[in-house]
Amino acid sequence: MIPASVGVQCPECVREGRAAAPRVRGGGLRSAGRRWGPVTLVLIGVNVAMFVVTAISAAVAGINPFTNYLSPVFLDLEQWPPLVAAGQWWRLVTAAFLHVGPVHLLLNMLALLVFGTELEGRLGRWRYLAVYFVSVLGGATAVQLFSQSPVAGASTAIWGLMGSLGVLLLARRQDLRGIVTLLVLNVLISVLIPGISLVGHLGGLVGGALATGVLVLARRRAVQIAGVTTLAVVLVVLALAVPTIGVR
Repeated sequence: MIPASVGVQCPECVREGRAAAPRVRGGGLRSAGRRWGPVTLVLIGVNVAMFVVTAISAAVAGINPFTNYLSPVFLDLEQWPPLVAAGQWWRLVTAAFLHVGPVHLLLNMLALLVFGTELEGRLGRWRYLAVYFVSVLGGATAVQLFSQSPVAGASTAIWGLMGSLGVLLLARRQDLRGIVTLLVLNVLISVLIPGISLVGHLGGLVGGALATGVLVLARRRAVQIAGVTTLAVVLVVLALAVPTIGVR
């Protein structure tokens, strides 16, 4: 017999109990991926890596690493509407992985962890990733059409995730008051604090909401892929057509 906290148990009972008990598999990155979502963690990793790259670039150029936004790499990748219109189209996407200082990075990554984990669980990995990048393009297109200022940050994608969550709540007839209140507060912050691109945020919000609307309305996967791809192409075309139809 084997001593136990409530008396003794036979060896056979102990073996059966151990066999029936759920096993905890692995740990570290694999455990974190199951808890937070692997795509969300990868996106956070890319953002952090780009911050490190721009900080190193600043240091090499003799600039304080914490003013990474002055580094050559940052200046080559941020979205500046005139340069995008001149043919540097990659800035539409690369700017969404840059951040102006560590505080900007920290705040955006915390928001991405919260909303990204929620959306990744609701939509699945690939649909979530599609919504993320359409949100990036939505914000970038809005900046191209209605702004002249250089911008950077994952905020456009995060606003798109909030728009996506709002559409999902609406489709399932769930309470929208929380997400609406959060959006109103963020609009006020964007208006009151200088240097924040409200235009980019609203563009990301619309992009994320539209992409999620396509996913909700289209039941078949092929139709979902076609719909989201078409939306992304339309946004890119609009962004690159700025010299013709943009507000200047």
